[in-house]
Amino acid sequence: MADMRPPRGSGAIRRAADSFSAFMQQETSGALVLLAATVTALALANTSLNPAYEAFWHEHAGFFLLDMKLDQSLAHWVDDALMALFFFVVGLEIKREFIVGELSSVRGAALPVVAALGGMLVPAGIYALVNSGGAAARGWGVPMATDIAFALGVLALLGSRIPTGLRVFLSALAIADDIGAIIVIALFYTERIATSWLLLALVPLLLLVVMNRMGIDQPTWYFVVAGALWFCVLNSGIHATIAGVVAAFAIPATARISPIAFSKFARTQLEVIEQADVPGAHTLEDYDQQYAALRIKDAAITSTAPLQRLEIALHPLTAFAVLPLFALVNAGIRLVDASGGGVHAWGMGVFLGLVVGKPLGVVGASWLAVRLGVVSLPSGVTWRHLVGAGLLAGIGFTMSLFVANLAFRTQGVQTEAKVAILAASVVAGVLGYLWLRYVAPPDAEAAV
Repeated sequence: MADMRPPRGSGAIRRAADSFSAFMQQETSGALVLLAATVTALALANTSLNPAYEAFWHEHAGFFLLDMKLDQSLAHWVDDALMALFFFVVGLEIKREFIVGELSSVRGAALPVVAALGGMLVPAGIYALVNSGGAAARGWGVPMATDIAFALGVLALLGSRIPTGLRVFLSALAIADDIGAIIVIALFYTERIATSWLLLALVPLLLLVVMNRMGIDQPTWYFVVAGALWFCVLNSGIHATIAGVVAAFAIPATARISPIAFSKFARTQLEVIEQADVPGAHTLEDYDQQYAALRIKDAAITSTAPLQRLEIALHPLTAFAVLPLFALVNAGIRLVDASGGGVHAWGMGVFLGLVVGKPLGVVGASWLAVRLGVVSLPSGVTWRHLVGAGLLAGIGFTMSLFVANLAFRTQGVQTEAKVAILAASVVAGVLGYLWLRYVAPPDAEAAV
């Protein structure tokens, strides 16, 4: 993988680095909000407020659509609907990475994809080994996931000690990891399939593709059709969040006009504004100026790709609202109930899979690929850095909790698995931070 550090004096690349820095800051802030929501959920679940907390999320809400009624608890609305929006944003990020990001070339994608595969297979193998033949054997997908918000949040705490290449590597690894998690959810955690609803889902899916091919770039229309797709997928038996990913890939990734064309058009409109200026006139009297300004605004929108507009608009919503709500619903674990029966194989499998399996898989698969000459380490990144990244990849949290809801139906098993996820994520985060802070060498170039 090439060195992603921007050379001095390169304006375009420096702007790209600034965008990545802004993304990192948003991820860090989102991780703090997510952490606060998790602590709040744990506090509510383990105090006298627990009955009210449980009752609130079990309240039902729904709507009628023609002769069909959709009625779910508030907890299910968060898990099935709001998390579909989160997966929609994940799908946008994956599509962008495939087009222009680290996954857009074989050379750029090779190392993070190989590392992600190792980081999924080894934890799943450890879990299966600990739970071979047990009642909770289907939970092997729980320790496969990486929480990108918390992982990048820990990296951000380390500041300039960490080379840019490691941040880019961990981001790409987490995206590849998300792809794996989506495939696992779709293929292995679907209990029943209603063929009629699945076939019906093809109608809005094909309509989304046609809209893309026709060059329709109004996000509202895509959301309306994507809502129909979500409803069909929800009733098909496949988890509704998959609809979010599928819809995201139908969003146009090209702008209607190029930035250069917009620049030329904007200059002509600016000339209109300057020539039509009447000193002392009220703004409402300057019709030509107002219309020129509006034309610039409309052109500015069409000079950005719908995918980029939606990702920028929705990422804060998912980071600061959707994921914290998910944590409020799913991280409210009664620790007294979880500790009553001791530690079982499923909890141990989840913990070992995340804390031990993740770094072993990430580093082991990367080392093997480098030794075979298939890939090389990013510039400025050492094997010690990669070990730290592998440890941070053990922060499963959001995705692991999500898969745990699908894998375990028994309340006691699910509760213990969630405790193991929380414990493993804390241990992985602390170990990763300490390793990168005190063992891995600082990034000398970044510190200059």
